[in-house]
Amino acid sequence: MSEHSEAGPVRVDAPQATRKLRYAMVGGGQGAFIGAVHRQALALDGQAELVAGALSSTPERARASGRELGLADARNHADWQSLLDDELRRSADERIDFVSIVTPNHLHHEVARAFAEAGIHVVCDKPLVHTSEQAQDLVETVARSGSVFGVTYNYSGYPMVREARDMVAAGAIGEVRKVVVDYHQGWLATRLEGGDNKQAGWRTDPARSGAAGALGDIGSHAENLVATVTGLELESLCADLSALVPGRRLDDDASLLLRFKGGARGVLVASQIAVGCENDLRLRVFGTTGSLDWRQEQPELLVHAPLDGPRRLLTRGSPWLGASARLATRLPAGHPEGFIEAFANVYLGVIAHIRALQQGAAPDPLRADYPTLADGARGVRFIEKAVESAASVQKWTAF
Repeated sequence: MSEHSEAGPVRVDAPQATRKLRYAMVGGGQGAFIGAVHRQALALDGQAELVAGALSSTPERARASGRELGLADARNHADWQSLLDDELRRSADERIDFVSIVTPNHLHHEVARAFAEAGIHVVCDKPLVHTSEQAQDLVETVARSGSVFGVTYNYSGYPMVREARDMVAAGAIGEVRKVVVDYHQGWLATRLEGGDNKQAGWRTDPARSGAAGALGDIGSHAENLVATVTGLELESLCADLSALVPGRRLDDDASLLLRFKGGARGVLVASQIAVGCENDLRLRVFGTTGSLDWRQEQPELLVHAPLDGPRRLLTRGSPWLGASARLATRLPAGHPEGFIEAFANVYLGVIAHIRALQQGAAPDPLRADYPTLADGARGVRFIEKAVESAASVQKWTAF
């Protein structure tokens, strides 16, 4: 059957795996949202299996969560320290290959550092850590240990985002002049953190979330999407961060002007009080000879508008897309793929890198395609500089 047949998947087959990779999860137990998403994504391609965990900061809930997922008692731990100690006692043919960290932000640094220092590969949710000092500590730790370290900016895993990235790099819209990215949600339009909503509670708590609220939670995705697709580097920014819900301690609305090295300009908006919006992330890139437009709620489509011709509507699964978009596709065009699959593509990139190291080979950049520790560290600096700018009376803050 043809790779692009309408009767079957268009995904490029992965190299034959000798075994599934073994992974552990820290966080993501009962009452969590994102942990289940990570597990579903990792199960999608049959490349990895959950064998161990410390799924909550509450020992009783951690063990109960592990039992629900069928973890063996010996590898179902009350805390992440016990998990790591147990894995290091195990032989190489039984030990985990990587750990997935899906805790609230304040725990990322300590957990990620400990596993990376032990030589265990790490995948960590975003934003990476609270401070640039912590990010730099992770960079140095990973440099010493040689661990693979991925950060789950999942929107980078969408096929049409990868197509947009490759089109920009190939000059399909000329030189980038302007970027507009906006991410609107409405779920925090009321003070949910005043009740028993676990997700709202930690995301609006500076001790757990960090220095930013909406900017860190969803604005960090917007920043990464811009960097991934355009390759532009920030030069300076001007930020307005607001807590518009009375009594809220962190921003729930952010508006930023961006200046990039080379002269391009940008606008970034991130809001969680936009009533009526669900998960409305949109990226528009305007170049000298054309533009690109992508929306997360319509992820199958990428609009390319050339300067000298009619608009082109590019669809996921089409045979004329580039290799990166095809590799990130599982189903034929017209059979929708989305959020879980994008997460899965990020994990496949990490897994491809791990497998290459295990085989003593250089990773194939087409397959080992995922947001790295450097992306996560840059995202932390972006948050810090935006917070600094919002508190300043000066118009522009150097990046």
